[in-house]
Amino acid sequence: MSILLRTSIMPAPVQALSAWHFREGALDRLVPPWENIRLLHSAGGIANGSTATLRLQKGPIHFDWLAQHEQVQPGVGFADRQVSGPFAAWFHEHRFMPHEDGRSTLEDHVTYQPKFGWLGSAVAGAFIRKDLARTFAWRHLRTRNDLQRHQQLSQGEPLRIAVSGASGMVGKQLCAFLSTGGHQVRRIVRGAPNHERLEIAWNTKQAKLDVQALNGVDAVVHLAGENIASKRWSEDRKRAIRKSRVQGTRQIAEALASLPNKPRVLICASAIGYYGSRGPEPLDETSSAGRGFLSETCQAWENATQPAEIAGIRVVHLRIGLVIAAAGGVLARLRLPFSLGLGGPVGSGRQGMSWISLDDVIASMLHCIQDESLHGAVNAVAPDARSNREFARALGSVMHRPAVAPLPAPIVSALFGEMGRELLLRGSFVQPKRLLERGFRFDHPRLEQALAFELGRIES
Repeated sequence: MSILLRTSIMPAPVQALSAWHFREGALDRLVPPWENIRLLHSAGGIANGSTATLRLQKGPIHFDWLAQHEQVQPGVGFADRQVSGPFAAWFHEHRFMPHEDGRSTLEDHVTYQPKFGWLGSAVAGAFIRKDLARTFAWRHLRTRNDLQRHQQLSQGEPLRIAVSGASGMVGKQLCAFLSTGGHQVRRIVRGAPNHERLEIAWNTKQAKLDVQALNGVDAVVHLAGENIASKRWSEDRKRAIRKSRVQGTRQIAEALASLPNKPRVLICASAIGYYGSRGPEPLDETSSAGRGFLSETCQAWENATQPAEIAGIRVVHLRIGLVIAAAGGVLARLRLPFSLGLGGPVGSGRQGMSWISLDDVIASMLHCIQDESLHGAVNAVAPDARSNREFARALGSVMHRPAVAPLPAPIVSALFGEMGRELLLRGSFVQPKRLLERGFRFDHPRLEQALAFELGRIES
């Protein structure tokens, strides 16, 4: 049998460390973003005898992993044992230990045996050890960052927060982050709602929203809308994007304005596309709007919140930059070509790429909820905007690959049309002036740091 032991000091009392692990969303926060893992089934939460089934995809091969919880003691720890899965044996103990100074220690102790006995150990043992060390180093860092963030942003009682777009890449992690921090999350869903999970029904095609289910929530985070980068922009596609962003936002704003017990704040996702393409000019929230389809859409999108503002609800237009996330978006698409040594600058390479890590963008949402001085435009970008060429070099460096294979502008135009020209060949250098003024702490202020975290290239 082989053993992995990972121990880290956590910046929170043992009760907070334990509660974080026992709350809904902890598994979503602990799944490495560079891995293809999804939860198939979970029954009973974390309790003695409860089970969870995960599916792990490694290239063309997938494994279903059934684990059962044992030795469950809130405040102390729990264990999970593999019932069936990719190992011959697996037993994982999660231990929480208090410190006299108010901090705590998280210890992960894993005993495992690869399949096929000595042959499996000889062939795959070194790879498994390295992969597990990488995974648990990342898990401990995310746990530490989350606990520290919630301590900084805690203001007494937990909040009731409704979230639209909760199934998307950002929305899923936002809900998990809020839940593990002790807040009550109410997902606004387009399908049949699960009332036991406090889900709220919204039929966008029929413009029907369960308005009364929003009565009394403290905050609403509105993320829902058509993906702007999923396909080429025909005129019909552009109308669908604009309609989903503008009409959907207006529906939410009007519904909130009609409530007897209104939320204190509406956080409405927008985008730095508001500023258009401005060359090397540094931009902040005081900069004017740009030109083009994205800018015009963002302006109409933000204007659609007016019913909420008129009703006295504080509204924040969170202008989000390129989100660095290995599980989706641009980074997920770039991983394969860069891993093959085929990555490089797009077009001239001089266009700005204003980015933000996934963990920082979801934390900025909670920061904007808690900071009552913030309203209007807030740029959700890291203070490290780079040119496209610099971005390519940074990604190549983190992945230990060259970044010299260019993608010429004519090919971008031929492949992606107007969408490619606006999203890939143009850009701006945007700064998070208001977040910095209000003391927001970035976990990943530098691009190389954000890329390394999302790709699991942190030092173990």
